[in-house]
Amino acid sequence: MNFLYDLIGIPFGYLMSFIYSIVPNYAIAIILFTLVTKLLLFPVNYKTQKNAARMQLFQPKLEKLKKAYGSNPQRLQEEQQKLYQQEGINPMGSCLPMFVQMFLLFGVIDVVYKPITHILHITKSVRTAAIEKASELAVKFGDVNGGKEISTGNLRSELLTAEALDKHPSEFTDFAENFFQKVSEFSDTFSVFGANLGKTPQFRPEVWNRESIILFCIPFLAGLAQLIFSVYSQIHQKKVNPQAQAAGGGCMTAMTLLMPIWSIWIAFEVPAGVGFYWIFSSLFSFFITLALNLYFTKDRIVAINEKEKQKAKEYAEKHPNKKTFMQRMMEQQANLEQQQAALRVDENGDKISRSEMNKQNREKIKEARRRMAEKYGDEYDDSNDEE
Repeated sequence: MNFLYDLIGIPFGYLMSFIYSIVPNYAIAIILFTLVTKLLLFPVNYKTQKNAARMQLFQPKLEKLKKAYGSNPQRLQEEQQKLYQQEGINPMGSCLPMFVQMFLLFGVIDVVYKPITHILHITKSVRTAAIEKASELAVKFGDVNGGKEISTGNLRSELLTAEALDKHPSEFTDFAENFFQKVSEFSDTFSVFGANLGKTPQFRPEVWNRESIILFCIPFLAGLAQLIFSVYSQIHQKKVNPQAQAAGGGCMTAMTLLMPIWSIWIAFEVPAGVGFYWIFSSLFSFFITLALNLYFTKDRIVAINEKEKQKAKEYAEKHPNKKTFMQRMMEQQANLEQQQAALRVDENGDKISRSEMNKQNREKIKEARRRMAEKYGDEYDDSNDEE
């Protein structure tokens, strides 16, 4: 898993480093970085919501097929395949953009969690030594990471190391590459309204001052931002697809409430910079989703749908023998069902019950065990086998 973070985090790290070189304040750099990454992912979001909107337009036609051929699964699949092909719709079309978005998210998280690597460009050997020192101090004093060890494989290790340096600066003065000065100067810019985002928010801080209050508010703001986004998404889905919402409404409502609460809890366990990133990530996602939903009006979706249908028709005419991904998937499903149906008939071609089929399978297993016993000169007693 760390390989994915490193792989995608490197190019995103250069982007973050470039932004930080222009705006030498990490809090502002996080906001700009989040905005830029959201804009980079905009084509993915656009395609995802376009496919979702087309599927909503397509759903009534599927329901008609289910009513007409519900008692004949094979015929239903054939008709669905024809309809997908005519409409130029791939029901898996929303999955790839979502996968790409989740894949790139690894890089975004890596950059936010590892400023010492991506911003200060400290070598791995020095980083490892500093993390080990921070881990030792965390266990000794109990004021970082809840008094637990900090492993080099922990994504939050660099932010926790910066927090340990802030609390015990004299322990880091001997590290190479001017580590102490670079991290100290960076920590000065790693703040918002005077609160160090490298510190972990405390639900019950020892002293209530300006910094502790700001850090205390960040997890709740992160949860609130996610709640706004989740509630809006649920309201929109209920409006455009009431049947799906009615089927899973209780589950969706629970998730809408639980996810922000979970975010608040996690944000009290990690350095404030992570929660600060979550605030703006949720807000930007909300505004982008709102803008796309306003753009994809019913009339525009109808026009887009007709255009996509025409493209699918032209493609089918140019490649008459080439099967689409959906066609291959449905053919595989049909073949699998035929194989399963073939297993449920006897030698005379008559259908057999599931219990009879299980009995035949047990008999075959017994016969195989008997032959193995004969091969190796053992005695076979089938009285212990289940009937």
